[in-house]
Amino acid sequence: MRRFEGRVAVVSGAAQGIGRAVAERLGQEGALVVAVDINGAGAEATAKAIGGKSFGVACDIGDEDQVGRLFETVAKQCGKLDVLVNNAAIVPFVKWDELSFKEWRRVLRVNLDGLYLMCRAGSDMMRKNNYGRIVNFSSNSIFAGTPNMAHYVASKGGVLTFTRALATELGPYKITVNSVCPGLTDTEGVQQTPHKEAFGFVEMLQAIKGVGKAADIVPAVAFLASEEAHWITGQALAIDAGMVRW
Repeated sequence: MRRFEGRVAVVSGAAQGIGRAVAERLGQEGALVVAVDINGAGAEATAKAIGGKSFGVACDIGDEDQVGRLFETVAKQCGKLDVLVNNAAIVPFVKWDELSFKEWRRVLRVNLDGLYLMCRAGSDMMRKNNYGRIVNFSSNSIFAGTPNMAHYVASKGGVLTFTRALATELGPYKITVNSVCPGLTDTEGVQQTPHKEAFGFVEMLQAIKGVGKAADIVPAVAFLASEEAHWITGQALAIDAGMVRW
């Protein structure tokens, strides 16, 4: 399929894991992808793998000035924005008794402040053409109450409710805003944290057995980012092999 022929897509957290997999799928289906990550070299590597006119940009999404420069670059080099996938996030492992306010703010700065900044600038571009698809990454942890990450769970709950509100605001401009709620997924980032020890327990709770991979998350994101999903907005889709059923 070439659902994104002629489309411009910005994907955050694109240096590795799910973000990279999403960026590559959109590129394979014809999009010019702007791969965004605080790891600039990783973002460039993703863009190179996609090929064509895709390019990478180093950006700390929690920094207002950097996000502003990012979208100035998109406007200058691409002229428009059709798809925004907000995947970038900090996934911590901190016990409640060890959770300081400094650590709380570190996570919320990226996971919620960064989401606001990306949606603020991205939606402003989309409204110029009365078209857009925004896909925000929440998490099934907001339903499960996953331990050792209270600030992460709080931030991802905010993603879901912010998505609902933004869908109402942007509907008149033919811009859809949806969220996806992946379960524990085997990525490079997860393998560097204690969360890697939880796959066996999570699998017991799943309706479909197995370990989630980045490739398992991509199809739903690509669908919500496509023209086909024009009648779907303000929704949250769990992608976790049926661990959470709501």
